[in-house]
Amino acid sequence: MPRGKYTNHKGRNRKFTSPEELEEQRKQEELKKKWRKEHGDESSSEEESEGNKSGSDDSDDSDSDEDHPTKAKGVSGLIEVENPNRVVKKNKKLTTLNTTIGEGGEKPQLSRREREEIERQRAAAAYQKAHAEGKTDQARADLARLAIIRQQREEAAKRREAEKKAKDDTPKKR
Repeated sequence: MPRGKYTNHKGRNRKFTSPEELEEQRKQEELKKKWRKEHGDESSSEEESEGNKSGSDDSDDSDSDEDHPTKAKGVSGLIEVENPNRVVKKNKKLTTLNTTIGEGGEKPQLSRREREEIERQRAAAAYQKAHAEGKTDQARADLARLAIIRQQREEAAKRREAEKKAKDDTPKKR
């Protein structure tokens, strides 16, 4: 006998189950199932395994699955989990999806950053409009500066005209 944790199976004799033993096991299982059906102790897991083995029952089961929610696997059916981050996938029908969009019932929820960006754009557009109408402090200051510049340009233009006239008048005097 080899020492250690792992053993090598090479060179050992192989044992095969004889067909007679397999037949005997199958008969024992059938007897147990008959006895359980007579006494009403058929477990749901065995019924499900029998239903999956037969091909004709699959089409009937698919129709009934739509009406009933799927059975939870493992312990999740026994323990009620309240995880706020867990998203339960809900299947929606196309007809109901189109009617909710068509009615304009629910707008898609925006994230905080998206809402702030939209608000920033609206505020900028409102400021531009008020600025164009001259209602903001900066617009008033700009308009006042513009008026001063226009006045200075008008005075400079008058001076130039006066100098031109003076030049024209001086040659006539000679």
